[in-house]
Amino acid sequence: MDAITAVVITYNEGRNIQRCIASLKTVAEEIIIVDSYSTDDTVAICKREDVTIVQHEWSGFGPQKNLGNAMAANDYILSLDADEELDDRLIQSILDAKKQGLKGLYMINRLNYYYGKFIQHGDEYPDRKIRMFNRKDAAWNTELVHETLNTVAGIPVTVLPGKLLHYTYYRIAEHINKANKYTSLAADNMYRSGRKASAFKIVVNPLFAFFRSYILKRGFLDGMHGFILAVQNAHGTFLKYIKLWEICRTK
Repeated sequence: MDAITAVVITYNEGRNIQRCIASLKTVAEEIIIVDSYSTDDTVAICKREDVTIVQHEWSGFGPQKNLGNAMAANDYILSLDADEELDDRLIQSILDAKKQGLKGLYMINRLNYYYGKFIQHGDEYPDRKIRMFNRKDAAWNTELVHETLNTVAGIPVTVLPGKLLHYTYYRIAEHINKANKYTSLAADNMYRSGRKASAFKIVVNPLFAFFRSYILKRGFLDGMHGFILAVQNAHGTFLKYIKLWEICRTK
């Protein structure tokens, strides 16, 4: 049976990390935590769980994950965020894949939790991510936000049955605070790539973001949660473009 190393990056994830580690122990021979000097009980929890933990100054989402990958004893990496866990069906799917012999890339369907409910429509679903891979074939990029894997061309992708449960925000205020941070990073990233913010984009793009999430992707089927998330998506789009507009004016 092939062996897997699970890699998780953390910063003040005391609320989530134990649940994450518990699910990873069912499938991974090794668990590596790359912590950015948490000030809560994250490190203490990890030490109690007897996993490998290394502390490293924050260098970005992708670089932190790549650091953990480089430390792994095994080539196959299962990459999770601290606020995620494997459901029972996904655990079995990974165990079955290991018995058959791991090959190529593995895509997982993530189910996102907002304010007390798992969301099954809108921009939040389906949310498929490649999370299990051979480190010789893939590495995380250095984007400031929403990092993705750069993979060798032509490698087959297998979709694993089951869900990756993602506990995003427990309260709306948490979502708003994180959106403010992430939209600043996104605007900076857009500026670096040479993008501009026109009045048209500032007005139209947020409106379309709401329409896509609530109507085209049937967010209305998630009730009030779906409506709130569609508004949040529109607001996040608005923030990205006005922050980009501000950066372009000042620089």
